[in-house]
Amino acid sequence: MAFHIKNPDTDALARKVAKAKGVGLTEAVHEALERELAHELAKPRKADLAVQFCRNLRALGNPGKGQPADKAFFDDLSGTP
Repeated sequence: MAFHIKNPDTDALARKVAKAKGVGLTEAVHEALERELAHELAKPRKADLAVQFCRNLRALGNPGKGQPADKAFFDDLSGTP
């Protein structure tokens, strides 16, 4: 199947990589795409990062030392007597 690179800078870069590696253009592009895909798949999912962030945040907290969030607490925050 034919693959046409329309961007001249991208075409030139692919040709430079192929020449530097001593391989054909198709092989150079294939290897680069395989590396990029492996890199992307190795990244943690955003949902996993969010869960870990929440766990870390919870581990840092100490609910036993906090003030009760009652009316007096909120009145003090707002300056209401």
